[in-house]
Amino acid sequence: MAKSPPGRPIRPDDLDSVIHERVRLSIVSVLAGRRKVKYLELRSILELTDGNLAGHIRVLEKAGYVEIEKTFVDKKTRTSYRLTQRGRRAFQRHVERLAALLSLKAKR
Repeated sequence: MAKSPPGRPIRPDDLDSVIHERVRLSIVSVLAGRRKVKYLELRSILELTDGNLAGHIRVLEKAGYVEIEKTFVDKKTRTSYRLTQRGRRAFQRHVERLAALLSLKAKR
């Protein structure tokens, strides 16, 4: 994602396309408020199917925004997710750019 030069208006290309997709934005928003979120909890909060959640998590992981942790409890896999530092910075930049768009005054 390109950075906007100071004084230049925010353009659609300035938004992070990985985060901006609505499901991924929801996932990152939930993760931003917590240190770690369990798979079943995240799926339930966002009311996603297993496949939908897995696909979006893969995109976020590939971008380096989300880390997946797998542990075993009673021979069952427990999966949790957390935002990486890179993911937190990307989310913060994305939110700041959205805020800049919201604060624009209409030209007359």
